[in-house]
Amino acid sequence: MRRLQALLLGLCALLAVGGCGEEGAASGATVTVYVSAPLHGDLATTGRRICDEAREQAAQGNGDEELKLRVVCLDASGSHDSWTLAQVGADARRATEDSTAIAYVGEPDPRARRQSQPILEAAGIADLGGMSGREAIARVRAALRDAGSDDPRQAVFDAVEG
Repeated sequence: MRRLQALLLGLCALLAVGGCGEEGAASGATVTVYVSAPLHGDLATTGRRICDEAREQAAQGNGDEELKLRVVCLDASGSHDSWTLAQVGADARRATEDSTAIAYVGEPDPRARRQSQPILEAAGIADLGGMSGREAIARVRAALRDAGSDDPRQAVFDAVEG
């Protein structure tokens, strides 16, 4: 329990310093959407498609928006042919360590998402697992448009989880 409390306090400190905390993000700031999908093995085609769609969708709107959207793709397959629980957990934790992270497009497999969801929820990061990359970025962009830059992480979390 103390470890979770320490993690949450650390995340709050990161949010305050990183510009996505209570005072919001400055106009023109970059926010990040993490995509975790298997990029090797039997599910690599699906994983690469999700990443490619997310990157393509994010690039289409980086012109006149208040916040710039960056996509970071992580490989959930680790050293195996498919996703692993350890790698899925590591990917989710990596997203929670980034103060600019506002959303996480989780793995296409619901069993893998059960590993990442509690980690993301504890950090207040929206989990858009099970969606195409295109659909996930469209939902993030809609939430940001509705909320502006006041608190992008919370706006996306509320729009997706609410």
